[in-house]
Amino acid sequence: MVMLAGFGAAHPGTAMEELPGAELLAKGEYLAAVGNCVSCHTKENGPSMAGGLDFETPYGTIYSTNITPDTETGIGGWTLEEFTVAMRQGERPDGSHLYPVFPYTAFTKVSDEDIAAIYAYLQTLDPVSYKPPENDLGFPYNQRWGLKVWKSAFFDEGRFEADPARSEEWNRGAYLVEGLGHCSMCHSPRNAAGGLDGDLLMTGGVYMERVEGKLSAWSAPNLTSADNGLGKWSHDDIADYLKLGFSQRSGVFGPMNNVVVNSTSRMSAEDVSAMTTYLQSLPANSQPAGKPASEDVLRAGSVQYDIHCGTCHLPTGEGSPETGPPVLWSPVVLDVDPSTLINITLYGAQLPHTAPSEEWKSRGWKRMESYANKLSDEQAAALLSYIRSAWGHKAGAVSPEQVARQR
Repeated sequence: MVMLAGFGAAHPGTAMEELPGAELLAKGEYLAAVGNCVSCHTKENGPSMAGGLDFETPYGTIYSTNITPDTETGIGGWTLEEFTVAMRQGERPDGSHLYPVFPYTAFTKVSDEDIAAIYAYLQTLDPVSYKPPENDLGFPYNQRWGLKVWKSAFFDEGRFEADPARSEEWNRGAYLVEGLGHCSMCHSPRNAAGGLDGDLLMTGGVYMERVEGKLSAWSAPNLTSADNGLGKWSHDDIADYLKLGFSQRSGVFGPMNNVVVNSTSRMSAEDVSAMTTYLQSLPANSQPAGKPASEDVLRAGSVQYDIHCGTCHLPTGEGSPETGPPVLWSPVVLDVDPSTLINITLYGAQLPHTAPSEEWKSRGWKRMESYANKLSDEQAAALLSYIRSAWGHKAGAVSPEQVARQR
């Protein structure tokens, strides 16, 4: 990917007609990594980009599509114009609407030049003849025509517009985060109709993914500069996490594995820095916190922390480079929805199978072990309620019922 690093400096992209063929394809490959196409369009143990990955939604199961250049089951017969309409407007060549599991609500911001480069790259992939399963949606969600109404309420089409009052780096970061990076798709709450809550963008969201073979809820943390978000993280803390897979604040695990391994670790240092600059500019915002636990529960949780957690995370919650990351001011610990915190407690750290970087291989932390068989629902709830209220934290209590749902 060394040859691709130079594309990170352009904003939003170098015009297609100015690029020779090899450079255009290299740019397209880089941008496909920025958009993390492979993670969503490749099922487990399946051929790359051939689709079939299942997405569990409140409305049923949706399967990703084949985006290899196979002419029968993929996009080999699509023109650039048809591909552009799909990316920006969520419509297939036959005019039917795409479900917004495909993040065209973010991709609508991507430039002509960048879409053309991605299209050119995808057309060079090995064609795979594979038709993913039909979506499993009940009525009325299986009626694609209804998405026209959804779009009128929750979709604003339009390209990214640079802010002249901001730096070139900030604008590049905003373009990547809001567009191809589509960070808000996971890190924002949604309403009952599946639309993003515009007042709470990037304050955290919830989605379904498998852990230990079981479909479970995961919470994506707050990315604003709030105290329960990235407010305590430095520029290097965020950039290292995205580029290397860990920083002094945290290491990648769970659903973020694919994002870092397949996308942000492959991006140029300049683009990662730009994304970080933009994220740090987001005003502090947060969803309402739940009620704190009772004093009795917190005392019980303090005991469990001393027994199970203090050795690695230290009595202060600050962790150490040799034993474990800090739980102090951790966005995962302080997330309004504690699902991810419960998951890592019950099942341990679900680490990436492929190292995001050479530096990641030499980090000193011990691997977080599973406590599913060591803690009852009540004990786990007390423990997690304690770390969410200790050291100045102000997150809500975790209930035994919430723990039980994640088992």
